[in-house]
Amino acid sequence: MGKLVVLKFAEGSFEQGFAVNLQIGEESERAATEITGKLPSFPEMPLYYSHWQSSYRQMGNRYRLHADQMQVTNVSMIQDCENASHILRARFNTWLRSEEFRPLREKWLERLSSTEEIRVILQTENSQLQLLPWHLWDLLERYPKAEIALASPSYDRIHKPRIPNKLVNILAIVGNSQGIDTQADQALLQRCSNADVSFLVEPQRKELTDHLWGKNWDILFFAGHSSSNRNTESGRIYLNKTDSLTISELKYALRKAIENGLQLAIFNSCDGLGLARELADLQIPQMIVMREPVPDLVAKEFLKYFLEGFAGSESLYQAVRQGRERLQGLEDRFPCATWLPVICQNPAQIPPTWDELRFVKNEDPPNLALSSRPRFQRILLSSLAITALVCGVRLVGWLENPEIQAFDLMMRSRPGEKLDPRLLIITIDDDDLATQRQNGEYLIGASISEKSLNKLLAKLNQYQPRAIGLDVYRDFTAKEPDLITRLQQTQNLIGVCKGSDRTENIKGIKPPPEIPTENLGFSDFIHDRDGVIRRHLLFMNQEATSLCPAPYSFSVQLASLYLRPLGIQTKFTPEGNLQLGKTIFGNLKSHTGGYQNIDPNGGQILLNYRSSKEIAEQVKLTEFLSSPVNPNAIKDRIILIGVVAKGDSPDTWPTPYGAFLDEQMPGVLVQAHMISQILSAVQDGRPLLRVWLLWVEVVWIWGWSLVGGVLAWRRLSLPWLALAVGVTSSVLYLVCFGLLISGAWVPFVPSVLSLLTMVGFMSIHNSKTKVREGSGE
Repeated sequence: MGKLVVLKFAEGSFEQGFAVNLQIGEESERAATEITGKLPSFPEMPLYYSHWQSSYRQMGNRYRLHADQMQVTNVSMIQDCENASHILRARFNTWLRSEEFRPLREKWLERLSSTEEIRVILQTENSQLQLLPWHLWDLLERYPKAEIALASPSYDRIHKPRIPNKLVNILAIVGNSQGIDTQADQALLQRCSNADVSFLVEPQRKELTDHLWGKNWDILFFAGHSSSNRNTESGRIYLNKTDSLTISELKYALRKAIENGLQLAIFNSCDGLGLARELADLQIPQMIVMREPVPDLVAKEFLKYFLEGFAGSESLYQAVRQGRERLQGLEDRFPCATWLPVICQNPAQIPPTWDELRFVKNEDPPNLALSSRPRFQRILLSSLAITALVCGVRLVGWLENPEIQAFDLMMRSRPGEKLDPRLLIITIDDDDLATQRQNGEYLIGASISEKSLNKLLAKLNQYQPRAIGLDVYRDFTAKEPDLITRLQQTQNLIGVCKGSDRTENIKGIKPPPEIPTENLGFSDFIHDRDGVIRRHLLFMNQEATSLCPAPYSFSVQLASLYLRPLGIQTKFTPEGNLQLGKTIFGNLKSHTGGYQNIDPNGGQILLNYRSSKEIAEQVKLTEFLSSPVNPNAIKDRIILIGVVAKGDSPDTWPTPYGAFLDEQMPGVLVQAHMISQILSAVQDGRPLLRVWLLWVEVVWIWGWSLVGGVLAWRRLSLPWLALAVGVTSSVLYLVCFGLLISGAWVPFVPSVLSLLTMVGFMSIHNSKTKVREGSGE
């Protein structure tokens, strides 16, 4: 169900301004949001429109006006019209961006999504306001499924129920066609499916009124010449070469047609706002007219595009918008063609679809003893259709966010794992920073002073760690000679730098100049659109101007250094995947699991956190430097040195375990999870996170759709059906959760969505079947 937006303009003028009321709600429901604002005075706006209107009408272009009002368009006139349209559009949007109108604009952006279908109704008695090109409102253009209609503040609902027709009954009036081609209109109407079209070609007045009284019409169509008076208060259609009529002269016949169910009037003719204003007084549900004189070719093309959409199951508003926008291909010859079609709406009525205009009654009584085979075939076909729909929605990315949220929930729910004994993390917290400052140590550009760093490396090297990771940026030369020498000669020390990224305007950070290039790793993290780190970047090709020369990540460098004494070397498979020993780290693709259209550049894998923030033993810097050390706590381990302080430029990141600032994980701990993932996969056989092949995921989703069909097949009462669906969904979640623990990220959200959709669809079908059986139809 779409959204309904109503903009009500109170009494006002362009000299004084207008009070505006904005209502937003679900279609066919009471508005849930209402706010009042104002548009300021802008006395020049009608002049801008008049200037454009004058330049537009001077072109002629074989308009469907009076047969004697046709001119020849030249290039200068086209250019004048385009220039006037650009000025009008710019001034119009400047007015709508005024400060007094800003609260309504912000409420619109807050309450409406660009993916929703939106009907916008503009209610005003001011004819100059109605003339303005509201479809060019920059806010409206952000919403591809929104279309605006004009309406009168005074309206009433037609209470007499429609008598349904088996076919869409269309009364097509072809009026005076001198100088224009209405044969194309007739051909387009004749091609409409499920429609019964009656043509009146250049009829007499009595013939027209007799037809309006004589049948239950769904659509009234007019093609030919028409016009409105200067203030658009009334309009006139030209029936034949001698007769013309105003709407008031057809009032009784039209009122009868509306009472009998007339839903839509289409005037594919010129200057129709006057016609619409008079018809609105008769409470016709909706109309489509042309705001200005319309070129013959434009009228034919719009009708073609509109009927393709409307008769092809698009909603009325969407069919008009698509038909209107497709006219842009003609604007090199017919400027502002997309400005012309306008919907005029009775706000009390909901526009019907093409199928709702017709009613097909099943002539054959249903078989009360339906066999299992046809029912199973219906379930099979329905499940295939629903699976295709869900997979299509998933492929365009609409399910990415809920899938990732479900993934995070499962990650947080996993049982804890023991600490990784291969790692020791030396943390630098706020107390450590304060202690260094109290001791007179300078912290220029780093979180650890040169004195403390030199002392730390010296103490570590006494106990023979297998690798030392300095997760601290040092893009400057050390000043202490002892530290310079130690950084240069500590062969198992890995430093960090940060690569540049021109697309994100990230310049990068240089590595410590004392550490050899082969002992460097980049510290870059890949975060998702919500800022959360769920992927692990193993290697990448640095940009030519990058300040960081390291091709491997900090985690890969430390893990490789740890595994080297075991005879395990880093290499690549022919497919370009990183391999350590027998373990292959398969690169992510653009579409992986719940991810749709991610950037897969570099070697990326899913980050399989160790299910706990306390991934390894930790010791504070000050405590480590001032206390005796257990040699076994350091020997043959990877020692990570990093910042966990929250006061001075905190290095924290959102993870599945928490995205709020106080829940974020320090970068050094994220690095520890990455290192542990690599080592655990190579040495312990701990599973890497993987996804199934696309066709396997589709079959999985289809299977749960079939399960939903089987549940609905049982025709349980609503409480029992709800219980069965709840239990089945819980089982599905537990299965997906168990598979994630074993290393497989399988589709949960698409599966439960196909299950629920299938249950809902089949339940509705069963209820309708039951009603038909009970009535004996």
